[in-house]
Amino acid sequence: MELKELFNEAVINSKGLPQKPSNDTLLQLYALYKQSTENELTARPPANPLDFVAKAKFDAWRQLKGKPQEIAMQEYVDLVAKLK
Repeated sequence: MELKELFNEAVINSKGLPQKPSNDTLLQLYALYKQSTENELTARPPANPLDFVAKAKFDAWRQLKGKPQEIAMQEYVDLVAKLK
């Protein structure tokens, strides 16, 4: 199966995991998904300094700067497989 197909399947499977992942794992899934689908971070940091969720998401994605989309996709697929 092609990586893009595996990634799309993993996205579907991530919505039906047997148990909810930890917040750190959810942030990792979010960042890998964004890096896989949008590549480099294009958004600005959250304007509201008290929006801790948006800041955590932004920071998680920012940490993947420079990671190629294909590698992010494979890491996402591997992480979802591990969580299943």
